Amino acid sequence: MAAPFLSPLSTFAQQARLKNWAGNLTYSTGNIFYPTSVEEVQQLVKQGNKLKALGTRHCFNRIADSRDSLLSTSKMNKVISLDPALGTVTVEAGIKYGELAPYLNQHGHALHNLASLPHISVGGSITTATHGSGVKNGNLSTAVEALEVVIADGSIINLSKTHNLKKFNAAVVGLGAIGIITKVTLQIQPTYMVAQHVFTDLPMAQLKDNFEKIMSAGYSVSLFYDWQTDLINEVWIKTRLGMDTSPGLHEFYGAQAATKNLHPIIALSAENCTEQMGVPGPWYERLPHFKMGFTPSSGKELQSEYFVPMSNAVEAIEAVAKLGKQIGPHLFITEVRAIAADDLWMSPCYKQTSVTIHFTWKQETKAVLQLLPQIENALAPFNPRPHWGKVFTLDQKTLATRYEKMHDFKEMVADYDPHGKFRNGFLERNVFGR
Repeated sequence: MAAPFLSPLSTFAQQARLKNWAGNLTYSTGNIFYPTSVEEVQQLVKQGNKLKALGTRHCFNRIADSRDSLLSTSKMNKVISLDPALGTVTVEAGIKYGELAPYLNQHGHALHNLASLPHISVGGSITTATHGSGVKNGNLSTAVEALEVVIADGSIINLSKTHNLKKFNAAVVGLGAIGIITKVTLQIQPTYMVAQHVFTDLPMAQLKDNFEKIMSAGYSVSLFYDWQTDLINEVWIKTRLGMDTSPGLHEFYGAQAATKNLHPIIALSAENCTEQMGVPGPWYERLPHFKMGFTPSSGKELQSEYFVPMSNAVEAIEAVAKLGKQIGPHLFITEVRAIAADDLWMSPCYKQTSVTIHFTWKQETKAVLQLLPQIENALAPFNPRPHWGKVFTLDQKTLATRYEKMHDFKEMVADYDPHGKFRNGFLERNVFGR
């Protein structure tokens, strides 16, 4: 790319290579562009041979990596319009949920859900199917009503639920393969209040007969488990006031109510966690596990996550529990959540209400990579689908059997990006099988 073109149009940094949020990987190039407008994105895409969008760097694998050039959307972070009549908000793709949520609440609106961490960008989250919890809550990408994307020739396409639905369902969870997402329109609703209750030491035996009741006990429910005993360490129940029935204050299926705020890893301080003990607060101050004002440091951790059908959840958990002794030394904590089914082609929740088994690992890469095939084999009878932004070892042939629309997705990618401008090693290996 010619320097005379770059200087006036976008901030460009040839710098020391960035690391991801957790510090477990270093991006493969220091060529990073920071456009501030759609027009700049278009011109950068037109003149580049290879380019990859970079969000808030919260992925634990190389899905957003490039050996050539990266385009950061971090400076494209504004609210473009709020339309209460239509129930939508349109934003630039680089805005973080932690920036958008207070704005919406101030104007009397809310999103249907949030992820555990609020400082991830809208564009990056939806393209990887990032999620919160709740058996009736779809992942974050299900709130998308429309997308603006700059494709390989530099032109703009607009896709929505009301126009081009087939292409829309392919592109929302697009894994960065369709193009550069520049604008997103999200469905909103009236603001609401949430209270959070935490219980400890839930007997594992309760899952067999009461799993769906437990996971449906609130608007959003998370189980935290270390696989070392027959007790689930913690149950976090986020109750939407006026909609859900609050759990008992003292006991929940044999678990006991916490007497103070807790961290998901019970030994750690809860200072940075969202308020618990049933204290009501705005939706955006309770749905995440961590406070909006808290940006985690590059903590030394790895993450893996597998989606299985809700109907197989207990069997899947029991299968993993048999590996508890192997898992324990390398694990910080596991979180179990439920997510509603959707129609988005490359979403792990495509056509199935799912339960996720999420592992937050110590940053012991060699040991984790040796463990993952054992976990994947244990889960194989339930056809697990991995989270696209986390660490897994399943190969493309296996993934193709789990994602029934993968072939159609590849055909659409070829239409919009015939020469592979937005492809990288991750996509070639895990989607295209090369």
